[in-house]
Amino acid sequence: MGALFYIQGVPIGPVAVSLALVASMGGFIFGYDTGQISDILLMPDFLLRFAQCSTPGVADTCKFSTVREGLIVALLSIGTLVGALVGAPTADFLGRRYAMVSECGVFIVGVIIQICAFSSWVQFAIGRLVSGFGVGALSAAVPMYQAETAPPQIRGTLTATYQLFITFGILVAYCVSIGAREIAGSGSWRTVVGIGIAWPLVLSTGILFMPESPRWLARHERYDDAMISLARVRGVSRADAPNHMLVQKELEEIRSMEEYERKIRGGWLECFRFGDGQKTGYRTLLGMALQSLQQLTGANYFFYYGATVFQSVGIQDSFVTQIILGAVNFGCTFGGLYVMERFGRRFPLIIGGVWQAIWLFVFASAGTAGDPQNEGIGKLMIVSACLFILGYAMTWAPGIWILIGETFPTRSRAKQGALATASNWLWNFLIAFFTPFITRAIGYRYGYVFGACNLLGALVVFLFLYESSDISLEAVDQMYADPNCKPWTSRRWAPPGYVDRKDLIGQSRAAEGQKPLASGALEETRVEKAEEGGR
Repeated sequence: MGALFYIQGVPIGPVAVSLALVASMGGFIFGYDTGQISDILLMPDFLLRFAQCSTPGVADTCKFSTVREGLIVALLSIGTLVGALVGAPTADFLGRRYAMVSECGVFIVGVIIQICAFSSWVQFAIGRLVSGFGVGALSAAVPMYQAETAPPQIRGTLTATYQLFITFGILVAYCVSIGAREIAGSGSWRTVVGIGIAWPLVLSTGILFMPESPRWLARHERYDDAMISLARVRGVSRADAPNHMLVQKELEEIRSMEEYERKIRGGWLECFRFGDGQKTGYRTLLGMALQSLQQLTGANYFFYYGATVFQSVGIQDSFVTQIILGAVNFGCTFGGLYVMERFGRRFPLIIGGVWQAIWLFVFASAGTAGDPQNEGIGKLMIVSACLFILGYAMTWAPGIWILIGETFPTRSRAKQGALATASNWLWNFLIAFFTPFITRAIGYRYGYVFGACNLLGALVVFLFLYESSDISLEAVDQMYADPNCKPWTSRRWAPPGYVDRKDLIGQSRAAEGQKPLASGALEETRVEKAEEGGR
């Protein structure tokens, strides 16, 4: 084994990339399940079986009631909310990898319940609820596992692959749906749903070949295993790990923080502790707010009901429009990987919130002021929706999942991540269930609501979010605990012993090359050792 490539002069092993891709299948499962329902709701056999038909046997006369449509779409989100909360103790007890395996099993059970439904829409909805348990637990475990295991130099990019795979899953669901709709009878929608079994099988098998989170291992005092885990993601051999300066430096940082946190570890109430000097409660509320605001950007308005929305503006084949939106979403997320790594977390989220608000205002204004059936108005609405998705895919979509993995302390990361993710799923359910009611009441003016929420999100990021790029998870804890550091000055903050974050990067390079620098913690440590040797 050796380094696959170097970032900032620091080695990155092939396992680091592999674990990000394999674990991100959890995001693919989420995306596929999200993307499929919009098109399934329009399939003739599905309508005949589960909708209310004025003329039996004629699909064109079948229509879902607002409540039934909302429940079929939204019960997944109720399951994910519960799953996210259950996923925290599961990930802490079983470990991040085995938790994912068990959660994949739950998702498969839900899929089987759905494809076995024949005439009861309630059974199909319950199947989505059960699948939601698995999706929600995975949404808490995967970003946490990626953030805890990935090297700091590429943590943002690797964690953002979770969102990339969500968008990929949505796009694949759209493509499968447009192919499967020609299958006669129930094979159309059963094929789309049944293929979903393949994705958790890939995740549950592949994750067993990946290393466990070094921070979870350290929490259980398995420091030798934690060292091997760190070495594997760095491309360092097991034999070289005990003498590798960078691996030992990271291990010592994790050990020190774990020994400190072991003294103060608590239960769920610990997540809401204020005045502890660590901003624990502050970070919990911030994570919950950011996850809620990600849903309130309005993205799932298009993903859940996009086919219905574009059908209403006169698009003949709304399935094709869904694929266009899905392709924009997937393609632009690649840009998001670069943006979040190159420009940090705060700046892209602020700019993204403003950009998304602008295009939602255009979308709502066009649909409200003119006739959506007009060709020009319809095209303007589609273009504005695509430009909204462009901004979302490059900023708020990957950025929030990155922050959930790197904002919280190790002692309560699973619980805080679960609470934040549960907030996402709560708003996911509310939007999925109430959107049909709201759109029938206020039409496209709904876009104004989402536009305002995007501006609120940009303001929350500016006032409360600390910049956590380029530093270790343990250093993030120190940053939030520093009373002299403010969110708007956090980009310049660096751990004690470093001049700034550029100096921190230089120290990491020196540690890899075992070359002393003129300033910083590395040089100070060597001077101390030299003095001790001379006594």
